[in-house]
Amino acid sequence: MTANHGSGDFAVRRVYDPPTPADGTRLLVDRLWPRGVSKERADIDEWLKDISPSKELRSWYHEDKADRYDTFAERYAAELAEPARADLVDRVRELAKHGRVTLVTSVKDIEHSHVPVLLRHLEAG
Repeated sequence: MTANHGSGDFAVRRVYDPPTPADGTRLLVDRLWPRGVSKERADIDEWLKDISPSKELRSWYHEDKADRYDTFAERYAAELAEPARADLVDRVRELAKHGRVTLVTSVKDIEHSHVPVLLRHLEAG
């Protein structure tokens, strides 16, 4: 499944889908490297693991995904406003000024992951 989301200069794709020239700059936005995917196959320009949710927030969310998504999204949005992550967000926005930026992830359920929160945050700036 290819999940293309976003508008303007941002798109979202799973790391397991073959890269395409239309992807532009490919940024892996997961904290952990995807299982079974070589760096060559992933064709990632940069791995921004520190833009992903904190280990603590990720663990908390995975304990009860069904009931915690809204709170997870709020808490992750707050993390994105912290100085270190805000600098990474600014860097991604700057890259998008020069062409398409594709946020690459290994998550299966993109809609209920950190990716839509990150995408909204990027597009809001």
